Amino acid sequence: MEQKKRGNAPQTVKGGTGRIAPRFIGNARQAEKQGGAAKESAVRRQQQEGGKFGAGSVKGREPKAAKTQVRKEENTGAKDAKKGRRGRNPVKIIFLGGVGEIGKNMTAIEYGNDIVVIDAGLTFPDEELPGIDLVIPDISYLVANKHKVRGLLITHGHEDHVGGIAYLLKEINVPVYGTKLTLALADNKLREQHINKAQLICVKPGDKIKLGCFGVEFINVNHSIAGAVALCLDTPQGRIFHSGDFKIDLTPVAGKPIDLARIAEIGREGVKLLLCESTNVERPGYTMSETVVGTTLDHLFSENTDRRIIVATFASNVHRLQQIVDLAVKYRRKVALSGRSMLNVVDAASKIGELSIPEGVLIDVEKSKNYFDREIVIVSTGSQGEPMSALTRMAAGEFNKVTIGQNDTIIISASPIPGNEKMVYRVINNLYRKGANVVYETLEKIHVSGHACQEELKILHSLLDPEYFIPVHGEYRHLKRHAQLAVELGMSENNILLPDIGNCVELSKTGMQFGESVSSGSRLVDGASLEDRENSIVMKDRKHLSEDGIFVITACVSERSGDLLSDPVVVNRGFVMPENADYLSDIKQIVVNSVDQTNVRADVNNTELAAAIKKSVKNFIYKKTKQNPVVMALITRV
Repeated sequence: MEQKKRGNAPQTVKGGTGRIAPRFIGNARQAEKQGGAAKESAVRRQQQEGGKFGAGSVKGREPKAAKTQVRKEENTGAKDAKKGRRGRNPVKIIFLGGVGEIGKNMTAIEYGNDIVVIDAGLTFPDEELPGIDLVIPDISYLVANKHKVRGLLITHGHEDHVGGIAYLLKEINVPVYGTKLTLALADNKLREQHINKAQLICVKPGDKIKLGCFGVEFINVNHSIAGAVALCLDTPQGRIFHSGDFKIDLTPVAGKPIDLARIAEIGREGVKLLLCESTNVERPGYTMSETVVGTTLDHLFSENTDRRIIVATFASNVHRLQQIVDLAVKYRRKVALSGRSMLNVVDAASKIGELSIPEGVLIDVEKSKNYFDREIVIVSTGSQGEPMSALTRMAAGEFNKVTIGQNDTIIISASPIPGNEKMVYRVINNLYRKGANVVYETLEKIHVSGHACQEELKILHSLLDPEYFIPVHGEYRHLKRHAQLAVELGMSENNILLPDIGNCVELSKTGMQFGESVSSGSRLVDGASLEDRENSIVMKDRKHLSEDGIFVITACVSERSGDLLSDPVVVNRGFVMPENADYLSDIKQIVVNSVDQTNVRADVNNTELAAAIKKSVKNFIYKKTKQNPVVMALITRV
């Protein structure tokens, strides 16, 4: 279906049949009302202006701006598409996150005056970022080009793909496309940030949409969360296939298997560029089916009929949660949920029908104390040993709602994410110390990955047979190994690129090459504040404080004479004082000497005096201890 005029209002085409599917803004009923009102308004406007009635504009955008955009598009990709020829300009693939790292996935596809964004994820801070809540991509390039952004495509609802959506929509008001569960989880994120007017447009696998000069098709794939899709983008320079996170599961516990038939058909039609995830590229063979976990869980439930069962897993793994609920019903147990994210996901998934919990099965975790151990299963967060998670606090004896004892069986139905191993094993050790029986991946087949292993990646490559390839979603070692895998399958090394964050890859009829990089990096979320990681003075100060400690010196000085009115006060925190050393007295004397020395100048101010004290004290401490703590001097004049 040709679109001769288009503004910023996207169209959704069901299954390529030409039938326009409804736009969803908030919910279907609301969208229907808003859509009808918008159409009536547009009809009245065109009657008044005497023009033709064409595509409507997205609520909140001026019709004039939409018309201007049409003219710009027709000078680039739209004009080329109408003439049935490939674009003259290259398609740009801009990597803002998710390459050379696991987390904060975000990729922009740009042609002319059109940009579509794939995913808006986050990652969690490491030990080098004390006090930081979240880490998100730097979106300054998108903000600078927000007039070009036509939509945000979310492949699935995991935090590393959808967790940063609120921070993007605060800057750029664009439609968001995703499947039912994906949007439900995204909506939770938006409500937490008090964003209530987002345009959330629900799609299903098989749906096709038009965003600017790009055609987008959503392909069903299997993952460790319901509603995961791959993306097939038709661009003026050929077809780009983005795998999203996937595995090949021919026996999923819910939903349909990955749509290999459609993927094969797309491959026969021709794929210019493949962007494929690389998480499990180092693992040979195939990823096990989720049904294997269900069999193991059933076995564990049957062996622990007289014990209380506590299962820690990812809150987003709705299929895993459904299996636990079904087993609880089978063995006549009540289900109690622990952890904010667990409560939020269960609530969202239940409302849209992705999770079925019979009435009377779910109880409040505080009421679980009123039941016998054999009557309860607790489903908790904390499978990664997060410091403030429910399971971690249980293991430490700091969770007053649940006390771990010898009649507990704890099932950790997850594998440690790289970097989390120490935290996970610390929790396991603490649980053992409390007498509990602990079951984890090393002992039982209690977890399966949601990511494709080598043989599954080979299948996808073979079915699509792309001309060019860029590995994504992995640390550099993963990207490198995935590139080697593609070479083993027959692809030329010249047709493969390994990007870094900020890189722009240009795809044209003549080939694929790196273009000019864009502004990129990480932004740190600290409460309600945002900081650039690379230029954060706050992070430098926090790291300095964490490593070296601090001295705070307070001195009261006469306004008239400049003399000290009392002994200076010296307080230190986080600094290891050598034994049998009276450094505090020495430091006080240094402060006295500094005040006396500066008093020879009548015009000395508080800043100069504080600087002199700070310099003298720092020199003294370093000479005596070879340490360099933070020194602060506070001067009060009376």
